[in-house]
Amino acid sequence: MRNAIRSAALGLAVALTGLPAAAQEFITLASTTSTENSGLFGHILPMFQKATGIAVRVVAQGTGQALETARRGDVDVVFVHARAAEEQFVAEGHGVARIEVMYNDFVIVGPAADPAGIRGADSAAAAMAAIAGAGASFASRGDDSGTHVAEMALWAAAGIDPAGDWYLETGSGMGATLNTAAQVPAYALTDRGTWISFENRGGLAIGFEGDPALFNPYGVILVNPEKHPHVKAKAGQAFIDWLISDEGQAAIAGFQLNGEQLFFPNAR
Repeated sequence: MRNAIRSAALGLAVALTGLPAAAQEFITLASTTSTENSGLFGHILPMFQKATGIAVRVVAQGTGQALETARRGDVDVVFVHARAAEEQFVAEGHGVARIEVMYNDFVIVGPAADPAGIRGADSAAAAMAAIAGAGASFASRGDDSGTHVAEMALWAAAGIDPAGDWYLETGSGMGATLNTAAQVPAYALTDRGTWISFENRGGLAIGFEGDPALFNPYGVILVNPEKHPHVKAKAGQAFIDWLISDEGQAAIAGFQLNGEQLFFPNAR
């Protein structure tokens, strides 16, 4: 698997640059579908490459899959959004340290008519309980991503084990899950960045937002070179250092769509 992923990244380097792959230094990054689908990487990675000469090849996966890919040593850096899982990854020795980079929040979207009445809910858990109580369709990523982990925490807070015809597990990324929600139509939990960039909303609208439980932090971790000696530790650390530098943080803050900021830098 390691060779397959790195070979694919190597081939992509040639295809994108027209240069012999050996002529361009690059790292392989496992990250979430939200950072990829939102367009953030298309905005910031060219800036990083211009500043350092290092290209970044992204493997976009749900957070759980991204961390598993990193556990195998198939990437150099992981950039995801499930803090507890990230801290466990580091505690197990797979990563060097978890470093805060940015945050946004989750929102619950659904049919504009709001058949479950979640707009009147006083918490995100109450909104989820209202959806289940109404038997309203809910599209779940069902993929152990950071968004799915957050969703399951909300169901647990509501005292609900979601199951039944109304609960639709897509096993897909955020964009595909929102497409399903738009087609059904159904409620869904999504990070705000992907929602802002999502163009196929159909009759969907934000139904609930603003609960502190919907806070969505992102962390970056260098895969431990002591466990995987082939990891490009120097180049990977250069990427992390740039992300948390004034330049990188300004690049993140400057990424906007339709006048809306998608992510908010918070490196310490």
